[in-house]
Amino acid sequence: VKKKPQADEIIKALGLSDKANVNSRRLSGGMKRRVLIAKALVHNPPILILDEPTAGVDVDLRQQLWNYVKELNRKGTTILLTTHYLEEAEELCDSIAIINHGDIIACDKTEKLIGILDQKQLTVRFSEKINEIPDELRKFEAKLDETNSISINFKQSQGAIDDILDSIQKTGLTIRDLSTIEPNLEDIFRHLTSQ
Repeated sequence: VKKKPQADEIIKALGLSDKANVNSRRLSGGMKRRVLIAKALVHNPPILILDEPTAGVDVDLRQQLWNYVKELNRKGTTILLTTHYLEEAEELCDSIAIINHGDIIACDKTEKLIGILDQKQLTVRFSEKINEIPDELRKFEAKLDETNSISINFKQSQGAIDDILDSIQKTGLTIRDLSTIEPNLEDIFRHLTSQ
């Protein structure tokens, strides 16, 4: 039998310590939401269903709540989260279902779902000013962003990054900075719901 979490632990975890003896009617909207979440946690449920738990709450509570929820999950509690905050779902969830107009249009492990879009963007910032894409990079989907920056889109599955870096080296330009952008859950959501 699992031990029930102490009310003090939940109160502390949700930042309610200084409000523990205040009538809930006198609390702000964000504090009332914290109390509702604490009430859901007090009986140590094996499955915790959270429906938009961070809507309208401040950044500190959001972080406190997610830290506590992650800890509960590590201890064996199954968490079912509904949210419109896709970055939170991506960070917190092992598996994700995407619902569009009441229908589940995708359901899979988070990693696999994000892998649907097989693309990545490499941005290269050079020390030198450039006014056009060097010949060595024209075979790629390259775009001149600024006078010293080029973005190249490529498919992750094709392992094109080595070929791109070799071609960049052949330009003779000095790389000042490299950065990459990968698709996130919001990109996947847009892709799936636009079809």
